[in-house]
Amino acid sequence: MSVIKNLTLGAVKASKTLAVLDESIKNQVLLAMAKALRQQQQVILTANEQDLVSAKQNNLGSAMLDRLTLDPQRIEAMASGIEVIAGLEDPVGAQRVVSERPNGLQIHKMRVPLGVVCMIFEARPNVTADAGALCFKSGNAVILRGGKEALISSLAIADVLQDVLISFDLPKELITVVPDPSRDLMFELMQQRDSIDVIIPRGGEGLINFVTDNSKIPVIQHFKGVCHLYIDKDADQSVAMDLLINGKTSRTGVCNAIEGLLVDQSIAAEFLPKVAEKLKEKHVKVHACGSACQYFSNANLLEVEDFGQEYLELEIAIRIVGGVDDAMAHIDRFGSHHTEVICTRNELTAKRFQRSVDASVVMVNASSRFSDGSELGLGAEIGIATTKLHAYGPMGIESLTTEKYLVMGDGQIRA
Repeated sequence: MSVIKNLTLGAVKASKTLAVLDESIKNQVLLAMAKALRQQQQVILTANEQDLVSAKQNNLGSAMLDRLTLDPQRIEAMASGIEVIAGLEDPVGAQRVVSERPNGLQIHKMRVPLGVVCMIFEARPNVTADAGALCFKSGNAVILRGGKEALISSLAIADVLQDVLISFDLPKELITVVPDPSRDLMFELMQQRDSIDVIIPRGGEGLINFVTDNSKIPVIQHFKGVCHLYIDKDADQSVAMDLLINGKTSRTGVCNAIEGLLVDQSIAAEFLPKVAEKLKEKHVKVHACGSACQYFSNANLLEVEDFGQEYLELEIAIRIVGGVDDAMAHIDRFGSHHTEVICTRNELTAKRFQRSVDASVVMVNASSRFSDGSELGLGAEIGIATTKLHAYGPMGIESLTTEKYLVMGDGQIRA
């Protein structure tokens, strides 16, 4: 039996143990995992340093390096995220009434785990802890196939979590890291439709497309984040500036960073010179349409068809638009269904923007950086789904379950 086949069958068998595990036990395990991550912080940081050395030798880009890097604050964030998950209500087993039929049949639906979840990701070792905890709480086994750049870190984190599982007499196969990052094994993994229920890829456009094109298993895409901030003519310009600077510069190598700024033409002459000054202070490279270029000393001229880039750097695309309709048309063409933001004091415009824009998260007067599972109250997230089946937006524990019908009768037969 191949390594992958053995690994996936082990995950299937392990997942059955969670079907009957009491919520209180799940929470005890999760709290123990959080404690263990803190206790083993130095072990994890030492492993991460090995990955970072290799990544720098291989000239990994700055955005990927940022995602790869762990420090005490990020390990604490992983641990506290798991504690939040432990405090969330367990969705598994929750029931709701659907209907009572004229013949007396009682129809309910009950939440159940998906089964075995496979995560395929690149330089994000924190995914190991986040996905492991989320899948455990939602009753799923998880198989994690990280990129080679994060392998040592991911294995170290998984070791910590597996030791906790073993201490509670639970199978360590509930959280499994594929130890070999070769593409051949990844391809074989994507063929295991008899044992894996869903694949969730997180990473660059190339990885997402490869998984989508080659998987025989349903894929929930977590695509790139081409996020826009639209400054309406009725915006509070001070608030708008705060949203821009936070969304673009607080952390550039993440999918909820602002990549495009759209400004209503009626306020462009007043607002864009202030933007130019602030972005220069922050060393942000500007790409702009012909109308906006005049407000920036060193802007790179962008033709319309060149918008829609995910920079993941201190770079931004700026366009002057004719109003909210023009802004929404731009987003419809160049957005990636991730996160879109409007800054306005006009309530009607805000509601129209939120109803009309096709994105998994649409914000009014709030930073795009809040488009994150923990910030939205989900605890950690397994990712941000940019396709609509079977989830849309940040995926917490409920998104890792589905519903089955429960039908109760007293002997009815169909005529």
